[in-house]
This record gives sequence, C-alpha cells and structure tokens, in this order.
Amino acid sequence: MIYSASAIWAEYKFQDPFKFVKSQSLFFLIGIIMCLVVSRIPPDFWKKYANKIILACFILLVLVLIPGIGTVRNGSRSWFGIGGLGIQPSEFAKIGLIIFVSKYLSQNQKELRDIKKGVLPILLVIGVFFLLIMLEPDFGTAMVIVLTLVSLIFISGVKVSFFIKIGLVGLMGIVALIIVAPYRMARIISFLNPWSDPLGSGFQIIQSLYAIGPGGLLGQGFLNSHQKHFYLPEPQTDFIFSIISEEFGFLGVLIVVSFFFFLFYRSVKISLKSNDLFQKFLAFGLSIGILIQATLNLCVVIGLIPVTGVTLPFFSYGGSSLLVTMISIGIILSISRKQN
Repeated sequence: MIYSASAIWAEYKFQDPFKFVKSQSLFFLIGIIMCLVVSRIPPDFWKKYANKIILACFILLVLVLIPGIGTVRNGSRSWFGIGGLGIQPSEFAKIGLIIFVSKYLSQNQKELRDIKKGVLPILLVIGVFFLLIMLEPDFGTAMVIVLTLVSLIFISGVKVSFFIKIGLVGLMGIVALIIVAPYRMARIISFLNPWSDPLGSGFQIIQSLYAIGPGGLLGQGFLNSHQKHFYLPEPQTDFIFSIISEEFGFLGVLIVVSFFFFLFYRSVKISLKSNDLFQKFLAFGLSIGILIQATLNLCVVIGLIPVTGVTLPFFSYGGSSLLVTMISIGIILSISRKQN
C-alpha cells in the first residue's frame, strides 16, 4: 500500500517510484528482527529497567528540542535526522511511559485509593512528557499517549468520579491549546466545514472524502486510485487509509478494521491470562495504545474528528511508528510466551 500510495509522487520528486518503499522496507526488516529479539526477553526485564527507560526517553525528548540536534519537519521539531532517515523520540516515549506506568500501578495498588498520594504523582510524570511533546509540537502523539495512559489508570480501579473531573480539566486544556495555536483553530473550522476553505485548511479532508466515496464495495482496484495523483497530499502517511478505501472499497476497510480489533482481542486475552499484575497492565497498555492510535487515524480520515497527524499503525509510511509498533508486539508476545 505504501508503494501504491507513494509511487507517483516519489517518481515525480525523486525520480524513483520505490523511494518510500525502500526506506520503509529497511525499517520493516529492522522491526521484524527487533520484534523477534524482544519476544524472547523476559517481561520482568522491562519492569527492572523501567526507571532507566523512562529517563532515557525524557533525555531524548529534551535533546530533540535543541536547535542543531533536533530536525524540523512539517513545522515540528520532533526528529533526529540520521542520513536521509528520521527517528522520532516521542514514538519511543509511548512504550517507555506504558512500561513505567504499568510498573507504578502494579506496585501501588493500595495507594491508588488516595488520589493525592497514588494518582497525582503518576499524572505529574505524564504531564511533564505531555508538555515536552507539545513543545515540538506534536499534538496527535501527545493525545495518543494521554488517552492510552488514562485507559491504563482507569482499569487499575481508580474511582470513576476522578475521571469525570480530570476529563473536564482535560477538555479545558484542549480548548486552551487550540486558542493559543491558530493552526489548530483552522483545523477545527475545516473539520466543521471543510468547504469554508477548500483550497487551504479543508483541502486534505475534502480530498480524503473524494477518495473514500468512489470506493464502493470492492474499490477501484490495486494501483487504480485517482486521489494519489497529486490531489491528496502525501497519501502514504496519515491518509493511507483513504487510498486503501479507494482501491479496495468497503471490503478492504472491513479487513483493516477487523485486523486491529482481532489484534486487540488476542492481546487482551494474553493480558487476562497473566498471573502477574505488571504484565497484565503492560499487555493491555501496549494493545490499547495501538487501537487508540488506529481509531484516531480512521476517525480523521473519514472526517469524524479534526486532523491530528496520527499515523495508521503497520500501514502508514514512517520508520519510528513501525519500529515502536513491532517492539510493542514483541513485548506482548514475550508475555504470551511466558504463559506457555
């Protein structure tokens, strides 16, 4: 799908239709190797080194904000440039935070009954990482992380009334973030009425809907998308689902969505089967993170929520996203391996 979505653009810009496929293939091979290696690492390893992992993630997020070290792409200083490739530390912070929060929740079950002593400390840690990622800025990744970790805290047994309060605070925070950044307000306006600025902020979502609409039941056929012909900007990244829908229709959409739900279902079974509380939280956290990211991406593509810049796990072009997803699967497999 990356080839189908990017070949025309890559040939025009780089005179090589396989430009993006080559880069992603390299990350895919590395991801497969890392997945296999990680799947053989005992889950207790992550618990033992959780503090060091989260510290490393913190240092990387600070370093990427320093001019000359971090690289600016699409207006966001969130990359380390390595040759022609880029590594995004905020993606790796997802795993680091899930590991750290899983350890914290497993070791502080009694303290979680007291919001001040049990919950606020971990929320403070999450808040620091949220702030660092927002300084890049990368609102989409920050939202995926927050929603994932809040889901983890929710299943740990914290009172529901607390989540209602924190939800209201979070809503006010989102409103404030939108107000201070005009481009986010433009995205909101284009979400509510893309045709208010069809050649500006509403252009991408309009072109996405033009791709999805003609897909029908079976689609236009592989490689036969019209919107990838310089209509939908960079279709191999955040909006690759639009091309999948256009070329494979409702059937392709159903297969992709079913894939994510099946992956989540199997991961939750692994989580429930584990006798170790840390491993339960870890397997659930990693799987719900993938599902939340996929859900946000699909909602953006079909116009249910404003554009967030979140990739579709496994499918979208992006080395860091693919590596992190493959490592997540490796950790879940290691938890499953220990049960057998």
